[in-house]
Amino acid sequence: MILLGVGISIAVVVLVGFYVSKKIEGDSSNFLVGGRMLPFWLVGGALMGASVDTNATLGNTDLAFEFGFWAGACLPLGLALCLTITGIFFAKPMNRMGLTSFPDYYRLRFGRQVEVGASVLLAVAFCMLVAGNLVAGGLLFNYFLGMPYWLGVILIAAIAVAYTGTGGLIADAYTAIIQMALILVGAIGLFIWMSSTHGISIAEGTGPFDLGQLSDPAQGAVINWATLIALGIGDIVAIDFMQRVFAAKNPESARKACFTAATGTVLICVPFGLVVLAAHSFMPAELDGPVLFVLLDQYAPIGLTVLVLCGLVGASMSTANGAILAISNVCVRNLGGVRRVHLQGQPDPLLRATRIAMVPMTLFAIAFAIYVKQTGILLTLAFDLMLACLVVPFILGLVWRRGTTTAAVASIAVGFVVRIGLFVLTPTMFGVENTILYIPNDLVGASFDGWPTFIAFAAGLITYVAVALATPPAHLRGLDIQVAQDLDDALDDADRFEHEPELVPAEVAAKAT
Repeated sequence: MILLGVGISIAVVVLVGFYVSKKIEGDSSNFLVGGRMLPFWLVGGALMGASVDTNATLGNTDLAFEFGFWAGACLPLGLALCLTITGIFFAKPMNRMGLTSFPDYYRLRFGRQVEVGASVLLAVAFCMLVAGNLVAGGLLFNYFLGMPYWLGVILIAAIAVAYTGTGGLIADAYTAIIQMALILVGAIGLFIWMSSTHGISIAEGTGPFDLGQLSDPAQGAVINWATLIALGIGDIVAIDFMQRVFAAKNPESARKACFTAATGTVLICVPFGLVVLAAHSFMPAELDGPVLFVLLDQYAPIGLTVLVLCGLVGASMSTANGAILAISNVCVRNLGGVRRVHLQGQPDPLLRATRIAMVPMTLFAIAFAIYVKQTGILLTLAFDLMLACLVVPFILGLVWRRGTTTAAVASIAVGFVVRIGLFVLTPTMFGVENTILYIPNDLVGASFDGWPTFIAFAAGLITYVAVALATPPAHLRGLDIQVAQDLDDALDDADRFEHEPELVPAEVAAKAT
C-alpha cells in the first residue's frame, strides 16, 4: 500500500514535469528563470517547495522530539522569516534587475573575482543542502521499503533530475504545487488525527510557550537563536530562492510569492513539531529511525501514512531539483562563463551546458549524502556559511554605495576563515556531534556551540565596513545596476558574434560610459 501510494505520487509528478517541459522551447531563459513570466501563485509554490524540504520536516521533528519545540521550529520559522524579509526588502529590486543567476549580482556590483568566490561558496553550500534532502529520501526508502540507504539516495536524486533536466524551473514550479498540496493536507491531517486520538499534550518545558528555550543557554537558547538567524538572514542569499524571485513576471508578483511561501511554510511545518511533541506521551525515548517515520509506521492510519510520505518524498524532490538546477546554472554561467544565445535554428549553449552540468553536481551531492547522514543540520550549516561570507556584501552592496570590491573580498575571506576555524574547533554543531570535521582541543567546549554563527557574521560585517571606508570606491560606483545588467545582457548576445560592437544598444553603451 505504501509503495503503491508513493509510486503513484512520484509518477504523477514526473509526468507533469515532462508535460510542461515543452514550454522550454530550447531557450535557457525559460529553463532557468521561467522566461521571467511566471505568476505569483506558481512562484509562491516553487518558493514553498524550496523551503518546505525534508530538512525542515524530518530535521524539525527529530530536533523537536529530542530538545523541545523551538529546537526544531527554528528551522521552518527561520526559512519563513527569510521569505518574509526577502518579500519586504529584496524581492522587488532583485526581480527588477532581470538577473539569470544570483552571482550575477556580485559581478555587476563588485566584479569578476567576487562573482567567482561567491559562486564557489554557493555551489558548495547548496550541494550540502541537496545532500540533506537526499539523506531524507534514502532514509525513507530504507525504513519503509527495506531498500539499501545508498540506493534510496541515488533513486530520489535520479527521479528529481529526470524531469528537472528537461523542464527546468517551469517543471519545478508546476510540480511543486502538487507536492506542497500533498504535504499540506498530510500535515494538517496528521495534526487532526493526533488531536482526536491522543490529544496535544506536551511535556512541561518543551512546548512553544516555554520560552526558556529562547532565553536560557542551558536549554539551548544560543543554538536556537543561531539556527533562526542563520536561516532567517543567511538564506536570503539562497540561489534557489533568488532564481524563483527572478522568474516572477513582475516585482509585485515576486513580493506576493515570498509572503505566500512564508505563510505556507509555517502552516505545513509547525504542526509536525507539535505532533511529535505530543507523541512523547506514548512513544519510547529510543527509536530505531527518524521519529516521524516511526510515528507514521507504527501508530498512524495507513491512509494518512501514505499521504504524508508522498508529501515528504515530494518535498525532498522539490528542493533537490531546484537546488541542483541553481547550482548547475552557477557553475556553468558564473564559473564557466557560458552565456545565453537564443537564435532560430541555433542551439542555446547555456541550456545545453546547464543540463550536462546537472549530472556531476548530482553525483557530488549523492556522495556527500552517503558520507554524512544528517538532515536539518546540513541545512543550517549551509546557510551559516552564507551568513558569514555573502550576506554582508549583498545587503550593504545594495544599500551603501561606498562598498568596494576589496571590502567584499576581505569580508568573504574573513567570514569564511573565522567560521570554518570555529567549526573545526567546536565538538558539536547546533546540538549534534560534529562528525564532519572536528579537531580535538581543550580550547573550545560544547557550551560554545551557537556562538560561532554570530562571531563569524560580526567579523565579516566589521571587515566589510572598515575596508570599504579605507579603499577607493568599487568599479561600479555611480553606475546604476540596471544599466549595468542591460549592458551585460547585450554583451552576452554579442559573445556569439565575437563581441561585435554594433550588437550593443547605443543608448545602453552611452549610459554605461
